[in-house]
Amino acid sequence: MRPRNIDEFVGQDHIAGPGRLLRRIIQADRMSSIIFYGPPGTGKTTLARVIANTTSSSFITMNAVLDGVKNLRDAIAEAQNTRDLYDKRTILFVDEVHRWNKSQQDALLPWVENGTVILIGATTENPYFEVNKALVSRSRIFQLKPLTEKNLHDVALQAVNDAARGYGRFDVEFTDNALGHLIKTANGDARSLLNALELAIETSADDYPPAPDTKITVDMQTAEESIQKKALLYDKEGDYHYDTISAFIKSIRGSDPDAAVYWLAMMVRAGEEPRYIFRRMLISASEDVGLADPQALGVVESAAAAFDRVGMPEGRFHLTQAALYLATAPKSNTNLAFFDALGAVEQEFAKEVPNHLKDAGRDKEGFGHGEGYLYPHAYRDHWVAQQYLPTGLQGRIFYEPTDQGYEAGIRERVRLQREIQLAVVTEDRTEEVLTFSPPDRESERWLNRVNRETGRTLTIIRGRLFDAIDNPRPAADAHVISSLKTDELPVQKQDTGLTAASGFNRHDRILVIEPGVPVLLWEAVRKTPEGSVYYLPGGKKEAEICRHYAQSLPEENRPIEIDAGELKSLKSSLPENLLFEKILMRDMLTGQQDKTEFLKNLAELLTDGGSIIFSQFIPSQAQRLSRLTELIDLRTEQPALYTALESAEEVIYNNPDNPLVNWGKSEIIKAAENAGFIHGSESFSIEENRPVQSSDIDKWFDKNRTGYGIISRELPENDFNLLQMLIHDRLQGNIVKWKLHFLLISALRKSFTINK
Repeated sequence: MRPRNIDEFVGQDHIAGPGRLLRRIIQADRMSSIIFYGPPGTGKTTLARVIANTTSSSFITMNAVLDGVKNLRDAIAEAQNTRDLYDKRTILFVDEVHRWNKSQQDALLPWVENGTVILIGATTENPYFEVNKALVSRSRIFQLKPLTEKNLHDVALQAVNDAARGYGRFDVEFTDNALGHLIKTANGDARSLLNALELAIETSADDYPPAPDTKITVDMQTAEESIQKKALLYDKEGDYHYDTISAFIKSIRGSDPDAAVYWLAMMVRAGEEPRYIFRRMLISASEDVGLADPQALGVVESAAAAFDRVGMPEGRFHLTQAALYLATAPKSNTNLAFFDALGAVEQEFAKEVPNHLKDAGRDKEGFGHGEGYLYPHAYRDHWVAQQYLPTGLQGRIFYEPTDQGYEAGIRERVRLQREIQLAVVTEDRTEEVLTFSPPDRESERWLNRVNRETGRTLTIIRGRLFDAIDNPRPAADAHVISSLKTDELPVQKQDTGLTAASGFNRHDRILVIEPGVPVLLWEAVRKTPEGSVYYLPGGKKEAEICRHYAQSLPEENRPIEIDAGELKSLKSSLPENLLFEKILMRDMLTGQQDKTEFLKNLAELLTDGGSIIFSQFIPSQAQRLSRLTELIDLRTEQPALYTALESAEEVIYNNPDNPLVNWGKSEIIKAAENAGFIHGSESFSIEENRPVQSSDIDKWFDKNRTGYGIISRELPENDFNLLQMLIHDRLQGNIVKWKLHFLLISALRKSFTINK
């Protein structure tokens, strides 16, 4: 029943239908090298026979399983003869061409290249992987698909109705949809269908062949016996193996449990190795489910272990359970963060490990390796903000939790910790610089130490500031805010409440100004998705970190960097006529000589009814050593030394000539009023746990600095050394309670006071 010409060929309309390239090539007899690729029974050899019946060229047939290089040489010699004697081309058809090894395929290549033969290859394997690349590059590839049920029905009717080559001379009848059963079970394989049809018809007659026009009835039982097992187009080493496992994994990734079970059944039915299926599911548990459901990996691993103990056929339950768990689990591919990091490693120059992360076991004494490392388990919530990425990569985002499953629960915490950490690693706490020297002396910092709990402090400040906007309170309710954090001190009673600022609108325009890396910036971005957020970075390094971090956001939601250089150029650096509904600040008044003028300039950037909300550290209320619990007993044990210590603190913190300490809460409030703001205020304190090192104490009491070293002017040298020794004994290596005092201002612009 093989078709004799292209018109009798059934199926493969995408390549052999009317107007298609292959049909035109055959009809015009303009053959070039061709490779037919497809599953068994789809017409590869049949198409080659059609070409043989149609072409005027000589046609030679070989089978790669049975014929070797010797047979190939004979065929080439015959082709050369035909060309030389009759000026006639030769078409060489090689069935199962992928079964030839590399040397055999190489032997064919030169004769295809010089045109001695035109190759027609047939293969069930992907030619791009199994056939010589040079042969593939010189051939057209036509992929054949499994035949449809309609195609198979047409093939069956041809066989039943053709009197010369089929069963047309008999009266063949199918009952109970017996023909439909044969077609479905053949599963796209015409060869399987014709074989089953032959067996069913010829065994249904009492004596075959019967007389012409004899009625032959094929019932369902006969059909089932003729083709009892559905032919699965599946090869455990071929394309169907990879295509089916690909469909299985993609169904899991797409959260389609029905499709996942179907493709699983397809593989098991075809005899796929269950351990291979489990291996692919173990990969999917980490690649496609990941941290959205960390238990997925354990479930698949347990199912695989159970399968090893149980085996088949009951082990199919474990295969199914693992597949259904993965298909119905929340999905996340955030484990691909590794490959982003790998790309950074490959593209960047080698980055040095930050000094505090280096191994302290070998080089601590000589090189200071490990110095300054903060042990997270010693801190609240077992976390402390410090630098972990190499310098130059700070702000790079590799892992971004999704909003699925387990990751949805950690997303907010990861985001908050990351943003606080970005701010902390570049934080320069100028508020701790309480040194002032006359112009003719070098100005030095007398207290410039690492803030060990800066991360927690910034978290509290950010929480208070945004809470003041989202939940404004009158003075009577101000204490409620302080009670939110058990480690903070009570709010001072003279507070006026925080009623000036209203909540955020999604379309607000916000300006954020902070020293270092902004800690308020990212929350402002989240609260104004339809608005815009502008920010003034503290410096080039801080700007680079912000740009790195902003890459994790959609482009339309990224904050806009202001390239002002310094605050006095801020207004001229903004787009013309741009005004803000809110300005958020932190610790920006510390270095301002004229605080009123500074706030007036900011007021000009606000809309009518716009507000400025800021927190400010108050250096004049900084922690006194004399108030530390560890030193309070010096009052009775060494009253003279203790008095000298207190006197030095009075000089330091009440110096009218030091711009760092010659102002406080009342001066800030007055500056806001003079700048034309209606304001509400609230003061609060935060208590940090700070480790004190010997180097800290030595800096405090350095006689060449204007910190506690000024005590040396009031005390004999022996007494000064004794005081320093006593403080070393009580503080060195200890963790002390260190209080920081802040003022939170929420101020509304009075438009009539601003000169445009």
